[in-house]
Amino acid sequence: MKFLNKIIDELLIQNTDLSQFNIVLPGKRPIVFIRQILEENNYSGFLPNFYTIEELIVNIVDQQTIQGIPLWLFAFDVYKSLNFIPNDNFSEFLKWFPTLQKDWDDILKFSDSDEAVLEYMFDEERIKEWAQDLGEDDDVPRKKFLNFWQNMNVFLPVLKEKLKEKNWATPGMIHESAKAKISEFAKNNTENFVFCGFNAFTPVEEKLVRNLLQWDKAQCFFQGDKYYFDDERQEAGKFLRNHRTWKEFDDNRAFNWIEDDFNQPKNIKVYEVSGNVTQTKILPELFKNIDNKTFTNTAVVLLDENLLPASLDVMHDVENLNITMGFPLKNLSFSNAVKQLFYLQKQLEKSKSSYYYRDVYPILEELPKSEEDEKIITDFKSKIEERNIVYISQKLLKELLENLSYFNLLQKADSGYSFLDDLIEFCKKIKWLKLDDIQYENVSHFENAFRIIKNQITPYGFEIKMETLEILINQHINSESIDFQGEPLKGLQVMGLLETRLLNFENVILLSVNEGKLPLGNSQNTYIPFDIRRYFDLHTFLENDSIYAYHFYRLIQDAQNVHLLFNALSSGVNTGEKSRFITQIEMESNHHIEHVIVENSSEPILSQPIEVFKTEIVKQQLLKWKEKVSASHLTSYLYNPIDFYLSKILNTSEADEIEEELSIRNYGNLVHYTLQEVYEVLKGKILKLNDLQDSIKRIDEFIDMAIEKLKHQPEFYKKGMNYIHKAIAKKVIENILNYDLELIKAGNSLEIIDIERRFEAVDFYLNEEKNDKVSFFGFIDRIDRLNGTVRIIDYKTAKTKNLTVKIDDLNKSDYFQNSDRKQAMQLCLYQYVIQSLPEFWGFPVETGIWSFADAKKGVVSLDFAQGSLDDAMVSIQNLILEILNPEMSFIENVKTFSAY
Repeated sequence: MKFLNKIIDELLIQNTDLSQFNIVLPGKRPIVFIRQILEENNYSGFLPNFYTIEELIVNIVDQQTIQGIPLWLFAFDVYKSLNFIPNDNFSEFLKWFPTLQKDWDDILKFSDSDEAVLEYMFDEERIKEWAQDLGEDDDVPRKKFLNFWQNMNVFLPVLKEKLKEKNWATPGMIHESAKAKISEFAKNNTENFVFCGFNAFTPVEEKLVRNLLQWDKAQCFFQGDKYYFDDERQEAGKFLRNHRTWKEFDDNRAFNWIEDDFNQPKNIKVYEVSGNVTQTKILPELFKNIDNKTFTNTAVVLLDENLLPASLDVMHDVENLNITMGFPLKNLSFSNAVKQLFYLQKQLEKSKSSYYYRDVYPILEELPKSEEDEKIITDFKSKIEERNIVYISQKLLKELLENLSYFNLLQKADSGYSFLDDLIEFCKKIKWLKLDDIQYENVSHFENAFRIIKNQITPYGFEIKMETLEILINQHINSESIDFQGEPLKGLQVMGLLETRLLNFENVILLSVNEGKLPLGNSQNTYIPFDIRRYFDLHTFLENDSIYAYHFYRLIQDAQNVHLLFNALSSGVNTGEKSRFITQIEMESNHHIEHVIVENSSEPILSQPIEVFKTEIVKQQLLKWKEKVSASHLTSYLYNPIDFYLSKILNTSEADEIEEELSIRNYGNLVHYTLQEVYEVLKGKILKLNDLQDSIKRIDEFIDMAIEKLKHQPEFYKKGMNYIHKAIAKKVIENILNYDLELIKAGNSLEIIDIERRFEAVDFYLNEEKNDKVSFFGFIDRIDRLNGTVRIIDYKTAKTKNLTVKIDDLNKSDYFQNSDRKQAMQLCLYQYVIQSLPEFWGFPVETGIWSFADAKKGVVSLDFAQGSLDDAMVSIQNLILEILNPEMSFIENVKTFSAY
C-alpha cells in the first residue's frame, strides 16, 4: 500500500506518537491496512483517531442525521398538515419525494441558498407557462410542474424548520449548519487533522479543510499522478488541479503528492467478452498467470454487483478470499418470494375473486418450507396441473392449502400493519428450519427490516397500502447487503470501485468496464435541469464522470498488471459498448494495450443424434410391448425412435404443465370428447333428422361435458384466446353434425354402431410359421354403417395426408417406413383389426379420417390405388420387426428445417 506507507512514514517523522493526529479518510476501508503498516513498523504507541469527513462535520454541528424511511414518514406528516392541492396520499408522495430530497440535499450542500434555487425553479415554470399560454386546464403537465414548485417553495422551508425543532437534519442540512460553525471550530480546535486521499470536496468540506490549513491545524496528502494532473484535457485531474490553486498551498506548504507512476511500464490487457456472466469464467485463467498464488496484492473489482455470485463460483479454489462488497439482499430467493408476496397482496387489494396460478407458484417454490409444507405444496401443484386451473378460486385455495404453515400470508391482509406482524412471525418460525448460512442471514435481515419499518410507521398511524409498504421494504432492502467475513490483509480482494480508495494493488482485474457502468453517464434522477444545476454550481453528471475517472486512473496508476473486461453483447440497458476510459488509454497513453476477444460459444456439446442400444433389459421390455401394440406406438416410432423408446420402453411421460392457452392436443380432445358425448346417446340406432337436430341444439351442453372430462374449469374458456378456441370447436362440431344431417336428408341410412370401440388381443403374426406374433390393441373413434357399408372413422385435428396407397413389389417391404404415410398405416391397421372381428364379417368395410380442419368435407377414405391390405400389412410387419430387431439401435430422428 504505497500511498498509505508514505503517509505513515511522513507522520512518524513529524511525531513518534501518532495519537496526536486525527486521520480523516474518504471511507473506513483503509483503517485496517494502516494498522497493519504500523504493526510492520513495530509501532507500539497509541493509535491515531480515525474519522470519515462526514463524521467530522456531524461532530461540528451536533445534530442528529435523519434520512431514508424515517425522513420520508416525518416529511409526509408535515406535507399532510399543509393541505396542498393535489393532496397526495403516502404512496403518491413516495413517487416524487425521495428524488426531490436528493435534489434538496444537493442544493443545501453546493448552493449558497436553497430558497434561491427553489424560487428560481418556480419562476422558470411561471415564465414557461406564460410563454405557452396554457389556459386554465390544471391537468396540463406544465401546470402540474408549476404547481409542484409553488408547493415546494412552501413545503421544504416548513420541513426544515420542523426538523430543526427536533434537532434533526438531513445530510444537506448538516452541511448548511456547518457553514456557520467551521470558522469557529478551526480557530478554537487544538487537535491536528490529516486529510488523506481526497479528490472532490463539497463547498463545506473544502471550507473545513482550508480553514484548518490556515490555522496550521491540518495537512493534506493527495494521491495524484502527472499523467492526468498535468494534462488539462484529463477529467480525472479536474478536482486536484483546482485544489492546487488554493492559496494555502505555497512555498511553505507543498501540495503532496503528485507522482509519475502511470507512465511506468505496465501490462494492460482489454478483454472483449461475449456475455455478462462469461466475464467471470475468465478469472481462473487470469489467476494462473499471477505468480503470487496467495493472491496478496491482487484485486478483483466488480463494477456490477450482480456478478458477485458468479464470481464467487469460479473462485472456489482460492484459499484466502476477502469480499469487501456485500452480497445484495435483493438478488436472493427469499427476497424474490417477499416481492411476490407483496405483488399477490396488491392483487388481492383490487378485490380479485381468484388467484392467478403464476402469482402463487413462485411464493410456494422460493419460501423456505418444512417437510409437511413440501408435501402440501406437491399435492397442491399436482391437483392444479391435473385440472389445468389457471385461476384458482379462494375456496379451492383454502381447500388445498389451508394446512400450509404460512397460509395466512396468501390471504388478503386486514391492513399493512397486520401483514407486517404476520411477516415478522413467519420469519421467526422459519429460522428454526434447516437453512443454509446465506438463507438464514437473508431471513434475519428481512425480519429486522420488517420490525424497523413497523416501529417507524406505527407512531404516525396513517393507513399504509400494500404498494406503499412494498416501496418501504424495497428501499430498505435495496440498501442492505449480507457482509462476508474474510481476511482483509492477505489473499485475493474482491471489491467495488469505491472500496479501492487509497489502496494500491500490483494486479488489478476490473469486470464490466462498460459505458454506463464506468462512468455511469447521464443517469442521474433529478428534477433540476442541467443548466440550472450548472448555474448554481450543483454537481451534474459531468462532475460525477470526473470522479469516476479519478477512481479508475488512480487504481491502475500503481498497478503492474491490469486486466479490463467488458461485456460486448447488447442486452437490456447494456449497449455492449466498452467504457470510454478504455478508449482514452488506448489513444492517449504510451502504453501498449493487448486486445483479447473471448467468444461464448453456444454450440451444443454433442452434435450427434442420440443412440440407444438394445440391451437385455430393453429386449425384455420389447417382449412385453409385443403383448399390446397400438397404431400410435408405430406412428411414434416413425416420428422419432427415441420418443418411442422413452414412452413405450421406459414408460416415461412428459410432466403436466398448466396451459394458459388451449394446446393443439387439448383442442383436439375437446372436439373429440364432445363428439363422443353427442354420439354416445345415439349409439345403436339408425339416425333420424330430429336426433341430429336435437343434438345440434344441445352442443353447448355436450361441450360442457367434454370440459368436465378434460378436468378444465369452465372459466378457462370464458375470455381471451380460449374463448375463441371453444367457439371454433363448437363450429367444427356443428359442421360434423350438419354433414350427417345432410346425409340423412338426402335419403341415406346412417347407423351409429359404436363410439370409442376398444379392441385388444388381435393377433398379428410376424412369420410364416406363425410362432412369433404381436397383439394389437387400441380404440376406434367411431364405427357406423352408411347404406350397408361399415365405416371405421378416426378423428384427426390435422388435415388428411397421403390416404391414397400405391404399393408395388419394389416398395412393399418399406412402404410405411415414411412418417408422411402414418395416417394411411393407422387406417390399414384398423381395417385389419375389423376384418378379424366376426361381427363385421360379410359387410363391406371402409376406413377413413374425419379431419377437424376440414370438417365440412366429411370422411376421407383410405384408397388402395395399387396394392392391397395384405401388401400393406407386409410393410407394417417389417416395421414391427425393425423395432424388435436386436441389432438395430434406437437412433434419434433429427428434424432439419430449411428457410426458403
